[in-house]
Amino acid sequence: MSTVPTITLDNGVEIPQLGLGVWQVEDEIVTGVVEAAFESGYRHVDTAAIYGNEEGVGRAIAGAGLPRDELFITTKVWNSDQGYDSTLKAFDASLGRLGLDHVDLYLIHWQAPKKDKYVDTWKALEQLYADKRVRSIGVSNFHIPALQRLFQETDLRPAVNQIELHPALPQDELRAFNAENDIVTQAWSPLASGELLGAETLKRLGDKHGKSPAQVVIRWHLQLGNVVIPKSKTPSRIAENIAVFDFTLDNDDMAAIADLETGVRTGGDPDTFG
Repeated sequence: MSTVPTITLDNGVEIPQLGLGVWQVEDEIVTGVVEAAFESGYRHVDTAAIYGNEEGVGRAIAGAGLPRDELFITTKVWNSDQGYDSTLKAFDASLGRLGLDHVDLYLIHWQAPKKDKYVDTWKALEQLYADKRVRSIGVSNFHIPALQRLFQETDLRPAVNQIELHPALPQDELRAFNAENDIVTQAWSPLASGELLGAETLKRLGDKHGKSPAQVVIRWHLQLGNVVIPKSKTPSRIAENIAVFDFTLDNDDMAAIADLETGVRTGGDPDTFG
């Protein structure tokens, strides 16, 4: 069994607070990567249709021999598949590639405002939830106005909003809005694609706690209440990223990390992307 703590979503489903992200992990190697993560204690894997590695993730799940109810598997509908009927079709395709009869979390990958299809897409996710083909539904890269529109025009609120979030982009306003509306904040690019790991502050805190700068940042996320999905292809790094439950950052540490905020993104802006 994994020792990773869980957070309870608004419908009672428990999501492990730390998982493995597999963006930019090629299908031909992702099976071994996920297998290494399972061996290190991960039970939460975050993929997406656009990543092109759902089949490899599925092979790892099939070969692991772990009870399905111990695993938390997330995938996402891509922008070109948004719309009610096309989302249902895309979900069927993802499920087939994964080799599963359900996923634990299905997300709209981007709000893609120029397409203006996210409301119909969300209604398809509501149908999948009603049909018990997904245990929970959510969004990724949604800003407050798009969330408010979903509240007004649909029946269910997202259980999760997965957003770019790291010390340079802490997303305080959006995290607060999510919390006020019982939406769990999940962080992608939690290490800012490695761009922050050379910061003197993180090196100093790593030395203080006997941990790496990456472990310090992951611990920062956990203490903020974020779900965090660091990505790595390297088994030793994968194991390192989960070894973060034996130390605690104090208030001074958290304040020092807060000073790293710059507002700089490593990925696209949800208001214009897609």
